[in-house]
Amino acid sequence: MTGTDVRDEAENSGPGGYAAARLRLLDEGARSGPPRRAALAGLTDDWLAGLFDAVAAETGAGRPPRGVSLVAVGGYGRGELSPRSDLDLLLLHDGGDPGAIAALADRLWYPVWDLGLALDHSVRTPAEARRTAGDDLKVQLGLLDARHLAGDVTLTAQLRTTVLADWRNQAARRLPELRELCAERAARQGELRYLLEPDLKEARGGLRDATALRAVAASWLADAPREGLADARRRLLDVRDALHLTTGRATDRLALQEQDQVATALDLLDADALLRQVYEAARVISYASDVTWREVGRVLRSRAVRPRLRAMLGGGKQAADRSPLAEGVVEQDGEVVLARTARPERDPVLPLRAAAAAAQAGLPLSLHAVRRLAAAAGPLPTPWPAEAREQLVTLLGSGRPTVDVWEALEAEGLISRLLPDWERVRCRPQRNAVHVWTVDRHLIETAVRASALTRRVGRPDLLLVAALLHDIGKGWPGDHSLTGETIARDVAGRIGFDRADAAVLAGLVRHHLLLVETATRRDLDDPATVRAVADAVGTQSTLELLHALTEADALATGPAAWSSWRGSLVAELVRRVSAVLAGDVPDDSETAAAPTAEHERLAVEAWRTGGPVLALRPQPEAPLGEPSGEPERLGVELLIAVPDQPGVLPSVAGLLAVHRLTVRTAELRALELPDGVDDGTVLLLNWRVAAEYGSLPQAARLRADLVRALDGSLDIAGRLAERDAAYPRRRGVVAPPPRVTVAPAASRHATVIEVRAQDAPGLLFRIGRALEDAKVRVRSAHVSTLGANAVDAFYVTGPAGDPLPEEEAASVARRLEEALRA
Repeated sequence: MTGTDVRDEAENSGPGGYAAARLRLLDEGARSGPPRRAALAGLTDDWLAGLFDAVAAETGAGRPPRGVSLVAVGGYGRGELSPRSDLDLLLLHDGGDPGAIAALADRLWYPVWDLGLALDHSVRTPAEARRTAGDDLKVQLGLLDARHLAGDVTLTAQLRTTVLADWRNQAARRLPELRELCAERAARQGELRYLLEPDLKEARGGLRDATALRAVAASWLADAPREGLADARRRLLDVRDALHLTTGRATDRLALQEQDQVATALDLLDADALLRQVYEAARVISYASDVTWREVGRVLRSRAVRPRLRAMLGGGKQAADRSPLAEGVVEQDGEVVLARTARPERDPVLPLRAAAAAAQAGLPLSLHAVRRLAAAAGPLPTPWPAEAREQLVTLLGSGRPTVDVWEALEAEGLISRLLPDWERVRCRPQRNAVHVWTVDRHLIETAVRASALTRRVGRPDLLLVAALLHDIGKGWPGDHSLTGETIARDVAGRIGFDRADAAVLAGLVRHHLLLVETATRRDLDDPATVRAVADAVGTQSTLELLHALTEADALATGPAAWSSWRGSLVAELVRRVSAVLAGDVPDDSETAAAPTAEHERLAVEAWRTGGPVLALRPQPEAPLGEPSGEPERLGVELLIAVPDQPGVLPSVAGLLAVHRLTVRTAELRALELPDGVDDGTVLLLNWRVAAEYGSLPQAARLRADLVRALDGSLDIAGRLAERDAAYPRRRGVVAPPPRVTVAPAASRHATVIEVRAQDAPGLLFRIGRALEDAKVRVRSAHVSTLGANAVDAFYVTGPAGDPLPEEEAASVARRLEEALRA
């Protein structure tokens, strides 16, 4: 059946025919995208027009009533009907018989409601519509897209003319309101192109912003960059259509559990391919918004509508001043533009020189300049000339302004031309709650963070380029560090670094996770740990660079990836590795680092009392209860000293879970008593904990419950089981299964078992109990929580204190994994 047949059937057979024709249209797999939206809008137009005429025929001798019209506004006015979209309708009238108008409205609205369609309706005279639009910006935006459906076409045309005239006359007042409205929405909803569950309509870069750009263009005050904008809008609408059909709901939020189905409906490879398309579209709309609002601000600040016309005609106003910034680059009217003498076709370094000058000045690159550079600039030779490499380093080292300048270059394809490998990471999602950015934006954020650390290193150029490239391997299959090493070496040679520098850059990319993973998952008191890092790093200068890159990478990842605690662990590891590289090689017989006075006090008290001793206190960097920032997120420090005995780890971990304390980080180690005290060993546990909700329990209560847990009178497992039964887990994305492995050659004194799992209440208790059941002794533990992921390492030995044989270690790891999967 053709689209015309469907519409004829709907028009001739009333609401039932419309519903059947609508359902048939939505079920047509071959028709989707703009054709289906247009067909759905046309089908609905014909049905509503027929309904209007039928009602008019009953009340007006078969003729449409004069002075009344039915108007589509908002998304329906634009013809953007998704399967579950609202119908935005205005019944416009000239102020005639109120009773007749009300009866007509009822006869129109009730059939829509009877079909279960969402309806946003109003009944107004032109004067009322104009007055309401003046008071409510959202109403005015909807009326800008008014489209006649039925009735008195002259009435609709007059309203459209009046609304558009008002919009243009009031643009100087209303556009700042619209900009503020967009900014408030962005603050609430976030950036669409970085969200794992984005709202396609409300998030920044979504459909609302695309509509706002149409409104700006209608004001005649400024216009958005049009290249790619219509296609970006179409892609978001296509995704929303598929989302509506997949879920059967009028939703704009692309939830994780629905992304695979939506991707399949759009014939995309997988959910990541879907998100990349969404992010690409959002990037285009966001960039167009930035450029457009900057132009609106410039025009409004100068009050330049009439003066600009006079200047164009040769009168009055002089041209704006042009201040030189670099060869071929000047500042004009708050933007960076090309000098009149610039010849990008003869100067392949000009794009990087202009970008570096803009970032250094903290100014945006003008749209015209970027487009001219993209169209005319020739390719750089291989290897790059020294100036090009220096300009890239200058751009990367300019701090926060680098982000906007880089995005301007990327919007016109210049970045992929300079760095072809960038194409694989552009808009690539990272399905990890720890990461707040896509891969490409994370790389730029890392360079921004690294720019603040350049005074700490002898080769800031290598630090900044390593920051740009450290995750470049994520665009390829396999271990991104290994893949990235090869790419980084190739890129380094292409942009003009010599072989020695290229090797350093490749090594930094290869080992960019080495310090933080070792510091948080390995025993720093084990000489094998320090030696392994020293062997991988090789030189003091590389260690210096790697330390700065580690911090920049973590800070650019998100708030869960870095803390003063992690920073102190990494710094301590760096200090020890630096000593080894300087020739101070530790002997295997050396003991662990000396305990602090506080640790010794707690250990002695625990030994003398024969029971646990607790100290619950704020972190040293901030007072307890600080309203925001890292201290609140990481909670408080909990120190526990217990005479060495079986079951300490599961007892303490289970107790914290029972008290609804979230473990952010944890360490366990054996502590020999100081001289002058009886021989003995005390287990020292250093935790960072935070209350899931409410306030922290008193230390005395924790100690009393811990005594009961250790002597077996407190049934931790039973209490946790009751809690799980009472509070079933919410439905959501199924987490990947836990993975337990044995780290080869990680220590000469113990076997290192690594656990990676979804964080959950009682997880550490289950791990500790499984290790106890396996009859192994936990010599030390290093626990960290990154977003929803737990990444833990346990140094275990047999009963005699020796590392486990290879087969036994594998068996313990296998049994632990089975226990966590159960």
